[in-house]
Amino acid sequence: MTQPHSSGAQSADNVMQLDSFVRGRWSGAGEPAAEIRSAVTGDVVALATRSDLDMREILAYGRSVGGKNLRKLSFHQRAGLLKALADHLSQHKDRLYKLSLHAGATRTDAMIDVDGGIGTLFAYASKGRRELPNTRYLLDGNVEGLSKGGAFAGQHIVTPLHGVAVHINAFNFPCWGLLEKLAPALLAGVPVVTKPATVTAYVAYELVRLITESGALPEGALQFIIGSTGDLFDHLTCQDVVSFTGSADTSQKLQRHPVIAREAVRFIAERDSLNAAILAPGAAPGSPEFDLFIKEVAKEMTVKAGQKCTAIRRALAPSAQLDAVISALRDRLAKVVVGNPASDNVRMGPLVGLAQRNDVLAHVAKLRTEAELVAGDPDNFALVDADAKRGAFVPPLLLHCAKPLAATAVHEIEAFGPVCTVMGYDDLDQAIALTNRGGGSLVASVYTHDIDAATELTFGIGSFHGRVAIIDRDCATEHTGHGSPMPQMVHGGPGRAGGGEELGGVRSLQHYMQRTALQGSPRMLSGVTGRWFKGSPVLEGDLHPFRYHYDDLEIGRTLVSKSRQITLDDIEHFAHFTGDTFYAHMDEEATKGHPFFPGRVAHGYLLLSFAAGLFVDPDYGPVLANYGLDSLRFVKPVQPGEQIQVRLTAKEKTPRNKQYGEVRWDVEITTGTGETAATYELLTMNAMRG
Repeated sequence: MTQPHSSGAQSADNVMQLDSFVRGRWSGAGEPAAEIRSAVTGDVVALATRSDLDMREILAYGRSVGGKNLRKLSFHQRAGLLKALADHLSQHKDRLYKLSLHAGATRTDAMIDVDGGIGTLFAYASKGRRELPNTRYLLDGNVEGLSKGGAFAGQHIVTPLHGVAVHINAFNFPCWGLLEKLAPALLAGVPVVTKPATVTAYVAYELVRLITESGALPEGALQFIIGSTGDLFDHLTCQDVVSFTGSADTSQKLQRHPVIAREAVRFIAERDSLNAAILAPGAAPGSPEFDLFIKEVAKEMTVKAGQKCTAIRRALAPSAQLDAVISALRDRLAKVVVGNPASDNVRMGPLVGLAQRNDVLAHVAKLRTEAELVAGDPDNFALVDADAKRGAFVPPLLLHCAKPLAATAVHEIEAFGPVCTVMGYDDLDQAIALTNRGGGSLVASVYTHDIDAATELTFGIGSFHGRVAIIDRDCATEHTGHGSPMPQMVHGGPGRAGGGEELGGVRSLQHYMQRTALQGSPRMLSGVTGRWFKGSPVLEGDLHPFRYHYDDLEIGRTLVSKSRQITLDDIEHFAHFTGDTFYAHMDEEATKGHPFFPGRVAHGYLLLSFAAGLFVDPDYGPVLANYGLDSLRFVKPVQPGEQIQVRLTAKEKTPRNKQYGEVRWDVEITTGTGETAATYELLTMNAMRG
């Protein structure tokens, strides 16, 4: 990525001027479009500038330059870019911590945002190297035979879209939100145009400056838009993807855009979510699960001042324990120090701005038509090192809804701040019904040590949630919490939550890739995909396949071994030598009338051992190690007196480093009659010629 420095990064009066980074350069200082104020003091922190951006050209540049550059690279190379970027950001994250104070973030809040985003880059870099091939495409599933004689077959392939990923992010996580969308898109090979929420755009701006300074990404891989997207959506195509995080209203408007409908543009949405925490009946006061429930509800109310899409908005407890829950939460919340996040003893900062504070309080007023305020007073609370009139401060507010079954607001209104409503239930069926009244949520957490209760709740609420976290004493010291999306797991939810999925490991790459059914002869499929398929031509010769260095080994190189007879002595010796005296190998009488065994048969692992003896070249050479078998199947039992033979074929190659690469071999053990006895894939590490 080109790295020109923004001339308007910071003005003389210490107010940042935020520019866009498009078409490989900063747009330059334009006319001020919006003042962005500190959530703590109300002072102007940054000016979002207005530049005349040509959205059509921005998208065209991303497709033609960024997309082309990324698609040249393999998954492993793209993973390397993510790791290099993560390493660079790790060295400069204090710049992001400092700016995050203006957004009301405590040090802990900033670490969740900044370190969480960097950690997501590391996670996808690792997954790209460990779980994806060193190719520019994926093969999905096995070859499907499409004809009687085997001359026509099909294989699903997955390739990157030739478009741009448009990412529209929310204000609450300006770093993590940008990076958790960026990582899978770039790993898939699709360039990104990202737009931050204006109110915290100065943090995202600094992050993008760090990214451009790193030089880790190829030109065109990332563009950054400050302010309005203008007519960007008018120029989308079927090759583009939109990923949106924000309100349900905005999401619905974007989804109804005529171009998105006409072009069937992929749209991933993460929006409102009335997440629940459920205290199961057996988790009485004094139990570890009760304490974990109280701790987690209070934490989710106060971390980021409750401005998390995964925060607990509804806390469900058995009716008999409701008083104890309210009392414990009231005591814990009373100890939360609210104020300037720069102060060491402050545990909760302000909301992101005065507009957000007003919005939260307006929603609280609606909730109070169905619920009683039992902890916190928005008109009277202690504040450390801050002015309540200038800063966007709200204390933790706990409400109690006495009639949750009859209520509607508590199941429909999300006050996006330090607000939670406690409600009781009479039995698990009622708990399930109340939880699902949220209409689709990102996450629910269950607190119980009772497996039966956990099972009933999981399968009662699972279809309404993207994630269910079961938290108990066994995982108390290691669980990541109710509200922490992990890169390895799905982040998203049905219905109200948006119906989309983000993260979830390498599965998330599919949002940015096309699954295509490739059909043709086995020879053609093998040639196009670089993987040998049964029925494709094979290469035989005098030189053993194990004598080839990685560089010289051709896909399809095959060895057909000599035959070997399996004797009864072989079977009995193997049984006594290994201790595997299973009746099918040792007792002829026991196999009479058996559905699988026609009599005494050879051990499956005996066949594997003899197969290795038939195809292995024993001399020192390019094969450095055998490190595993995949897809082992024993197809037909082999009886004493039968012959076996082995076909070994080089199926697929994946370079690992400058010294060696991985070779995947297709192995088939056949009987003297030509029937398949076993199949598997052998994995070896083969030395490079150099």
